[in-house]
Amino acid sequence: MSYAMSDALQSAIYQKLQNDTSLSSLIGAAVYDAVPAGVLPQTYVILGAETVLGRSDLSGDGAEHRLTISVISEAAGFATAKAAAVAICDALQGADLALSRGRLVFMTFDRATARRAGRGNTRRIDLRFRARVEDDV
Repeated sequence: MSYAMSDALQSAIYQKLQNDTSLSSLIGAAVYDAVPAGVLPQTYVILGAETVLGRSDLSGDGAEHRLTISVISEAAGFATAKAAAVAICDALQGADLALSRGRLVFMTFDRATARRAGRGNTRRIDLRFRARVEDDV
């Protein structure tokens, strides 16, 4: 197993979402690795939890990352949050991301959970993806 590509994968996902024109047309540059202090936009995306499983074999070190990307929205109803979630799925499903270390074997959508969160007006959609990476070191 190798956790060595975790930062490289997260950075590549972050850059992909920041540069995606469909997503930015909906939320601007509101993609975060950590929720910033101060007033937040009405709808934003945050990179969330990650579980990593060893997938090394005789050919080398590798891992499967099960990661969560969340859409948080104060907009009325789920339409705005779902539109952002669709843009994220379109950007990441089958994406060919260049990593600073290792290589991405595949990226696939796994599941989503949509719910009200916090105060009754907040909508949250947690998107879970699976990514398989192999080390090239």
